[in-house]
Amino acid sequence: MIPVLIWALISLNVAENDLDALYPGLEHSRTIYVTENGPQLSVVAEKTKVVSRRGGNATLPCTILRDQSLALNRKMRIKWTKLTSDYLKEVDVFVAMDYHKRSYGRFHGRVHLQGSSAMDASLVITEITLEDYGRYKCEVIDGLEDGTAVVSLDLEGVVFPYYPRLGRYNLNFYDAERACHDQDAIVASFDQLYDAWRGGMDWCNAGWLSDGTVQYPINTPREPCGGKNTVPGIRNYGLRDKDKNHYDVFCFTSHYKGRFYYLIQPFKLTYDEAVRACQKDGAQIAKVGQMYAAWKLLGYDRCDAGWLEDGSVRYPISHPRRRCSPTEAAVRFSGFPDKKHKLYGVYCFKGHN
Repeated sequence: MIPVLIWALISLNVAENDLDALYPGLEHSRTIYVTENGPQLSVVAEKTKVVSRRGGNATLPCTILRDQSLALNRKMRIKWTKLTSDYLKEVDVFVAMDYHKRSYGRFHGRVHLQGSSAMDASLVITEITLEDYGRYKCEVIDGLEDGTAVVSLDLEGVVFPYYPRLGRYNLNFYDAERACHDQDAIVASFDQLYDAWRGGMDWCNAGWLSDGTVQYPINTPREPCGGKNTVPGIRNYGLRDKDKNHYDVFCFTSHYKGRFYYLIQPFKLTYDEAVRACQKDGAQIAKVGQMYAAWKLLGYDRCDAGWLEDGSVRYPISHPRRRCSPTEAAVRFSGFPDKKHKLYGVYCFKGHN
């Protein structure tokens, strides 16, 4: 065994000497890298955020950058998906391959490719809904090559805290979703709450957000709200059990198509009388989200407390004055009075198609 090992070492040494003789300039420690050609396709979005409003249209940009020397592949596939708020799932929105095109679910009939050129994969969304808010992924597949880009669709709107007649901290996550929906809104995202906090929102009750976390915004630190000596910010309870844990909720709503108004009446009304009065006027009793949208987005101002659909009594003040929210512009909340015996005015909403 030992003679064989000695022979192998001698042979290796001879081979190295032969290489030295043939290639005197070769460095033994040099590493040679072999690379293939770079990617022949990529996808870019000229803007990473597009802002629109409920009922409006938006174009999410997506451009295909492709080696021009290659023939156009008719089987190139363009797919748009919507990312869920926790980024764990993707919801199909639109797929196109050559002349075959398909839209999915609630996007059906509302989305199409802009198609200004063969390399334009931008997605046009029409009649935008509150649920359209979020991040979208553009994916292009061309044979073995593929590329992706992500674009955010933001909506002009307003965030508002909410709890029902049952009282505070009575909503699990799914109850919170229904509560916002019932008030013409959706559960707000962290980004929406953050923007509201930067705009001055200060609320000491923790509420659900769309990603399943529970948080609340503080601009004026104080003892009952995380401590007096803390810095302003958004207090975060983290992810909570969506079934078992109960909190309030932060809702988000946007522009509406219709008219929000205070119904002039010769006398005050019970809740049931208020509902009938709006119906007699060809409208419906207004929802909390509609009042917040009118107040924040249209500057609606009225110093008369009135019934809303959820049985609460509120009034919107855009211009603070004595006896009408003297310290700040706000939607003032008078609670959930007895529906049968307490008398107030009423706010109505008349929708437009």
